[in-house]
This record gives sequence, C-alpha cells and structure tokens, in this order.
Amino acid sequence: MRICDGVSCTEGSCADVRRDSCIIPDSDIDPGAIRVVLISESAPQAREDCYYAPGDPLFARTTTEAFRDAGVAVASMDDLLASGVYCTTAVKCAKLRPVISARTVRACSALLEKELVPFRNVRAWLLMGDTAISAVNAIAKREGMPRVIPAGSTYKLRSGAYFFRGARAFPSYLQAGPGFYIEKSKRSMIADDIRSAMALLP
Repeated sequence: MRICDGVSCTEGSCADVRRDSCIIPDSDIDPGAIRVVLISESAPQAREDCYYAPGDPLFARTTTEAFRDAGVAVASMDDLLASGVYCTTAVKCAKLRPVISARTVRACSALLEKELVPFRNVRAWLLMGDTAISAVNAIAKREGMPRVIPAGSTYKLRSGAYFFRGARAFPSYLQAGPGFYIEKSKRSMIADDIRSAMALLP
C-alpha cells in the first residue's frame, strides 16, 4: 500500500514551517513487514533530500550510515525497508527556524498518527530528537495515555525503558541531515539506540 493514501494536511496556521514543502512518504510497502519505525524531526529543505527520493538523498545517506554504525548492513532505503525499518518525519514540512513550535508539532502529530495506523507489528519506535519525542507524546495524550517519554535530557532518559502501543520506544538524537556529521559525539549513542531497537526483531 502507499502510506500517503488518505493522509493529507488541512492545517493552515503553522507559521514556522514551509507549507509548500509538505512531504508524506509515498512508498508502496507492506506495513505488516515493518518492525521498526524511525521518526525524525521535519522534512528536508530540499525535496530531493527526503528519505525516499531517488538518487542519493541526504536523509537516506545519513540514516543508512547510522544503521551501518550500529552494525546493520544496509546501503539504501530499500535495504532498510527489506530489514523491516520504515523512516518518516514528525513534521511533514521543512522548518523555517531552528526550533519548531509546540503548536506546530501537536498539529502535525495528527498526520503522523494517521500515517502510523497501518503499522501493527512494530517492535520498536526510534524517536530521533525532541520533535519526534514530542509528537509521539502528543499522539499518546490524544489516545488517553500518559507521556511515552518523560520530560528531561535525552542523555539521561536513554537508559530508561519506555513503551508506545505495546512496543519499546527509544529516545535518541537526530540522525537525518547535516547535523549527523557535525555532532560526532552523538553518533555512538545513536548507533547504540539503533542496535538496541534492532535486537528486538525476531
């Protein structure tokens, strides 16, 4: 199925994102085969850098590098999908400022919530950065559940055990985009989190 079918944005008041850059993955995949869902921050500034763009998109490049750091032998997004990993963003539009407002994250989490409906066999959620964590917490709140990830520094929270929709949730750091190369100190922690998530696969 195409994940983007039935998922569209009707929100018109998100002032801190580029509304003309909305990207919802349109890959044709089998949701039942997905065991790990990775959620990063927001869509890239350039459409050709999104996860499933043709060629050598930046998001795919840094993400496959992060998985290789964790010992997972992948070279492309197709390899990740074949390994049971689906990647998406919490906010579907490119951001205009370094920090995305809580209002925008909450609004866009409704799209993410619809997008995640078909994934019923997830064993692990990789929440890459504060925006992804906030979006999943917003979904949980609408479902009448407590926060998935408590407030606090990701560095301190990583040692805890958290759950979302019956599967482990891992608070981690952003792996998509140029920051992955800049913040080298976090690469080993990202690799550890990915390794822990992949260890849950059958």
